[in-house]
Amino acid sequence: MSFYITTPIYYVNAEPHLGHAYTTIAADILARHMRQRGEDVFFLTGTDEHGEPVAQAAEREGVSPRELADRNSVKFRDLVKRVNATNDFFIRTSDPEHERGVQEVVQKIHDNGFVYEGTYEGYYCPRCADFKTDAELVDGNKCPIHLIVLEHEKEDNWFFKLSAFQEPLEKLYVDNPQWVTPRARYNEALSFIKGGLQDVSLSRARLRWGVPVPWDESQVIYVWIDALLNYYTALSYAREGEDLTSEYWPARHLIGKDILKFHAVIWPAMLLAAGIEVPRSIFIHGYLLMDEHKMSKSLGNVIDPFEVMDRFGTDTLRYYLFREVNFGQDGSISAAGFETRYNAELANEYGNLASRTLAMIGRYREGLVPGVGVDDALAADLAGVADHVREKLDAVDLSGALEEIWTAVRRLNRFVQDEEPWKLAKDEGEAEHLDRVLYSLAEGLRCVSVLVHPYMPDTAARLLAALGQEDVSFDGAAFGARGGGARIGKLEPLFPRIEPPAAAA
Repeated sequence: MSFYITTPIYYVNAEPHLGHAYTTIAADILARHMRQRGEDVFFLTGTDEHGEPVAQAAEREGVSPRELADRNSVKFRDLVKRVNATNDFFIRTSDPEHERGVQEVVQKIHDNGFVYEGTYEGYYCPRCADFKTDAELVDGNKCPIHLIVLEHEKEDNWFFKLSAFQEPLEKLYVDNPQWVTPRARYNEALSFIKGGLQDVSLSRARLRWGVPVPWDESQVIYVWIDALLNYYTALSYAREGEDLTSEYWPARHLIGKDILKFHAVIWPAMLLAAGIEVPRSIFIHGYLLMDEHKMSKSLGNVIDPFEVMDRFGTDTLRYYLFREVNFGQDGSISAAGFETRYNAELANEYGNLASRTLAMIGRYREGLVPGVGVDDALAADLAGVADHVREKLDAVDLSGALEEIWTAVRRLNRFVQDEEPWKLAKDEGEAEHLDRVLYSLAEGLRCVSVLVHPYMPDTAARLLAALGQEDVSFDGAAFGARGGGARIGKLEPLFPRIEPPAAAA
């Protein structure tokens, strides 16, 4: 079966920050893992470029919306490359092919009788590009996300009959209890639906930066309608000369909880209105917090992912984000947290285990991994680790899967301390015992490196190469699946110790 995974597309009204890296890396971990399992994977990310926030940001800078979009889209593309994401396509909603696809689907929704003319009156947040209900406002008339005062607006435009999908959406949720996860987000979305759906604006009358409404070119399609359709339109032109829709649709979405309403309510209703199959699943993660607030460009509380990667390396960032914050929940991050995880877990536990194991095989067995059986007690403890990782990742529990892997890393470190191979090497009568210990360590390292490969691909590949192993297929992740006999190579320290800037000075 094919596996189509998407990130949200990122808004180009400002530059990328760590929150954007977070979702992209999460999707990449799942894409890499599924490729390890031999699945046919398609991984999509990209940029959302239309709408009022972009037009306003461009006006402030004295450039055209197109110029701003072109400039910042490159920065998001650079971020995707820098975090080592293996996306198959990078979509821009200003792509002519996307714009045509949007018009085709919106025309279908119109022709199927789910569009009408009306007047919008209420509060609109230009930063969210979202209309807010009175119930969503905080402190009177403030946006709950950006905490800015919103103005009351009135505008004639085209409406989408979201209310017509009250019962179909309730049925979708009841029939598919795992369609939205985690469960708290499922309940939140279903509660929103049961609260009574109101029709939503499909177009904006006073804005020119967007996709023209096909039957009324005096208006442009509302940016969220335009943006959501990227997941569907991308497949029609991502590979030149091919339409991949039948091969990969429907998608699995990864999104942040601030855009739950659009993805878990409006999006499936739009697809039902157009006669298109709804997504396979939607996983909704929490916020990365600093100072107890969601990281936000407008709030100014962001960590620059490029600075983090410059100092600690890309794999460290990929590891830290899913080790520190339980994926699916809100979680606090900090520069100090990076350093602690780097030194305590990556350098001392994984890196040190690798260097000790390779050094002992080099010293005691002339660089050749012994061809014997595994230690029975260690085998019992590591049995099922690969299966547990598979189960966790199938449930999009990226942090839980990483905990399973790290439990195995720590068990291997205890094995070294318990067996004390440096003492066994001094006793010729313990030669077979030492062979079994060294093979078990090499094999254990190989297994955890295959499992951690989606999280830290470069690090795992370097270690596997030093072990004389290159295969990262998931079938080979079981402890004892590969025999001895490989010749080890040299390995530079995987995680050189990094002192805090003050200490280094």
